[in-house]
Amino acid sequence: MKEINRAIIRKLFTFTLTFLLATIGLQGKQAKWIDLFNGKNLDNWHNPYPHGTAKVKEGIIELVANKKFFFAYNKKFSNFIMVAEIKLPEGKANSGILFRSQKKDNGSMFGYQAEVDGSDRRWSGGLYDEGRRGWIHPKKPVQNAYNEKNWKDERKNALRRSDWNKYKIKCEGDHLQIWVNGVQTTNLKDNTDSNGYIAIQHHGEKGQVYRFRNLRLLEL
Repeated sequence: MKEINRAIIRKLFTFTLTFLLATIGLQGKQAKWIDLFNGKNLDNWHNPYPHGTAKVKEGIIELVANKKFFFAYNKKFSNFIMVAEIKLPEGKANSGILFRSQKKDNGSMFGYQAEVDGSDRRWSGGLYDEGRRGWIHPKKPVQNAYNEKNWKDERKNALRRSDWNKYKIKCEGDHLQIWVNGVQTTNLKDNTDSNGYIAIQHHGEKGQVYRFRNLRLLEL
């Protein structure tokens, strides 16, 4: 009987210890989430371009420009999960979120971009290599076996064109993943850049306002 009791106690101790360690680990992860945008001002952000403006209005970053530009967070990140919400303007519009991106000497930015596609093509959530290789996923031309197999209606319809859209980007080593409103749109491996800047895009349409909110990041 004593041996049975000892076995039960050992199992209870092991279970309790495992539960506590898991809880501590979860709390640690939760504690690492940071607000890239505090909803009040543009502290820790900068515009590396000579054109384009950014302002805060009612807890939202609003970008306005007559030429394409990217508004960048000051710090570089490597492995992380990032979430953000974006709302495109009506009419012609295209945007994106740069991640692990780089800057040239003249300030212009290039690198991985989670696509926000307001056109009838509907490639939102695809992976574009801004200023370098171009489309990585999906691929051009549109009519090819790769896209027909991998870019299905669920992905094409993930973006809500006239509403807010939640993006999730996960980078872990060479593994890159993108979700749009809970739909996984990109899942591939690429080792071109291991770290870099986060930046949000205005595509350059005159008079258009691009809106971003709830930008948060968890370092892995």
